Amino acid sequence: MTEAPENTVFVGNKPVMNYVLAVVTQFNNGQKSVNLEARGRAISRAVDVAEIVRNRFLNDLKVGAIEISTEELTSKENEKVNVSTVKIPLNK
Repeated sequence: MTEAPENTVFVGNKPVMNYVLAVVTQFNNGQKSVNLEARGRAISRAVDVAEIVRNRFLNDLKVGAIEISTEELTSKENEKVNVSTVKIPLNK
């Protein structure tokens, strides 16, 4: 498994504000861009994180070119399952 870049926040099942704090912390530590990445049901949470950061905390942020794709995963029953993914770049 490859290491994720330092400026990437993977969105999962935690509360939205946890990810908002992670993104704001990245920008406060000098990052010029932060990528939000999510899969499956967490995609809507990633969109919420991006909008909360842009509208409440860092009004000068721009959303870059959003990338969408599909990953093929193996389920517990050894079945192939397609899962949607999204990558949302936020830039100062």
